[in-house]
Amino acid sequence: MKNIKLIFSFVLLLAVTISCSIPDGIDQDATFLSSATSANVSPIFDISNDNSGIVKITPTGEGVVSFTVNYGHGAGSSASAVVVPGGNTSHIYPEGSYTVSIVATDIAGQQKTTTFPLEITYRAPENLTISTSGEMKVKASALYAKSFLVYYGDVASEVGTPMAIGQELPAHTYPAPGADPYVLRVEALSGGAAKTSATKTLFDLPIDFETADVDFFGTFDDWGQQQFATADNPNASGINTSAKVGMYTNGHAGWSGTYSPLNIPINFAYGKKITVMVYNPDAANIGKKLNIELEKVVGLPGDPANPYGAVVKTAFTTSGAWEELTFDFSGISAIPADAKFSQLVLRFNDSQNGTQEVFYVDNFRQTN
Repeated sequence: MKNIKLIFSFVLLLAVTISCSIPDGIDQDATFLSSATSANVSPIFDISNDNSGIVKITPTGEGVVSFTVNYGHGAGSSASAVVVPGGNTSHIYPEGSYTVSIVATDIAGQQKTTTFPLEITYRAPENLTISTSGEMKVKASALYAKSFLVYYGDVASEVGTPMAIGQELPAHTYPAPGADPYVLRVEALSGGAAKTSATKTLFDLPIDFETADVDFFGTFDDWGQQQFATADNPNASGINTSAKVGMYTNGHAGWSGTYSPLNIPINFAYGKKITVMVYNPDAANIGKKLNIELEKVVGLPGDPANPYGAVVKTAFTTSGAWEELTFDFSGISAIPADAKFSQLVLRFNDSQNGTQEVFYVDNFRQTN
C-alpha cells in the first residue's frame, strides 16, 4: 500500500512539472503574426509661419513599429527619414504643393504606404519700413521678409535692385531735379509669391509744397517761437498762383531758423544757384535779408555742418506781391564743383532778435 502511494505521488509531481514548463497563455503558435497589420496611419503637419519653410512631421498609427517619411521634396538622404512611434522629423520646403508619403512597418515586417497632400504658402511680410541716409543709401526691414527689391523711381521700366536682409545699398545718384518729387519704392519678398510694398516720397529740390505727405522744414529757436507750416497762398497772383506755399514765422533768437534734411542731396553738378519765390506782407521787412545755408556735405567724414561757409543772403525788395530771389553759391570758391549738400537751412534777418515776422516762400529751384 505504501508503494502504491509513492508511485502516485511521483506521477502527480511529474504532471505538475510538465504543465509548469509552458508559460500560461502562450501556446508557441506564431501564425497570428501573418495577420498583424498597421492601421489609421496619418501625419501631424506643424508648418512654421515665419516663411522659413520648416515643417515638422509627426506620423501616427496603430500597430506600427517604425515609419519612413518621404518628404516629396529633396534628393538622396535628405528626401526621407525613418521615425519611431512618438517621434518626428523636420524638412524645409519652398512654397508649393507636395505629396508626402508615409511607409508604416508593422511587427511582422509588413509595410503599408499612405500619401498625404501638403500645401506650403508663405505669408506676406509685415511692418515694412524704409530708411535713407543723406547720400541716398537705402535700408529696409520687415517681419517675415527674406529679401527686398528697391526701385529708385528715376528711370522708366526700372528693374528692382536686390537687397538682402540687413544690407544697406550704396549711395544712389539721381539725375537733375525734375518737376515732380521722386518716389522710392521697396518690395519686401517672402520667398514665395506673397510680397509687400511701401513707398517714400523723396524730398529734394524743387520744393513747391503741393505734396501733402512731406514734412518740409523743421525749426530751431531758444524760445520755441520759430515756426514753419504749409499754408494757403495768401496772394495767388502775379508770378505765383499755386494753391499751397510755406509760411515762415521768425523766432526770437537771432540764430533762429528752419532746416530741411533732404532725402536727395543738392548736387552742385546741376547748378550752383537756388531761386525762391517770396511773399512779404510787411513793408517793414523790405531790405531785410533771407539766408539760405547749405549744410552737411555728403561724403565728408564727421558729416560737418558747413565746412565751406555755404551761406548766401538776399534782401527782400518789395511787399504785397510775390518776387523771386536768387541765391548764387558760385561765388564761394571753396565749394567743389561736385559738392553735395544734404541739408538746406533758412534764416531771416540773422543776428537780430526776431519779433515773429511772417513771410511766405515757394518754388525752390536749382539753376545755373
